[in-house]
Amino acid sequence: MSKHELVYLTEDASHDAIIELINAEAFGPGRHTRAAARIREQGPHDRSISYICADDGETIASVRMTPVLAGGVKGHMLGPLAVRPSHKNLGIGRELVRIAIAAAKRKGSEGVILIGDPPYYMPLGFERVAYGALDFPGPVDMNRVLVVPLAADTHERLKGKIGWRKCEATVAAAEDDVRELRLAVG
Repeated sequence: MSKHELVYLTEDASHDAIIELINAEAFGPGRHTRAAARIREQGPHDRSISYICADDGETIASVRMTPVLAGGVKGHMLGPLAVRPSHKNLGIGRELVRIAIAAAKRKGSEGVILIGDPPYYMPLGFERVAYGALDFPGPVDMNRVLVVPLAADTHERLKGKIGWRKCEATVAAAEDDVRELRLAVG
């Protein structure tokens, strides 16, 4: 087995193409039709708490965090989380989740929500959201809706619609992306 030189870094715009490739490998073309994708397309993710993992300089995994309002909870939606096939089963995904949750907590998030596999995510601190408590913009298996509560009353306030939430970091990141595009074009 080869030695891996793993480094975890905050995502930036230069990672977009490789992250798209990694997500395509992991989830295929149907990934854009899922309820979580409907939320993510409402506004940008928060790059300041989204991360990549690099092995000897090559980006091999990523996790993104999207600010959401879930009922009365100002939180973040975790995902997509994806690891290149060459690096599966090394704990990289679990470490990215741990880093992202800690960052969301420091940023004042009241909960980290995702639609995912309970046997994978529950050992990482996720708990089931009450069945049908959140109204997603598309069909979702309610048994896969999970949360890491970061406030004492998170579960009680997770009732109602879930959608993208405007916050300072995502607006600043979107403005930076527009500036970079203008410089590249112009």
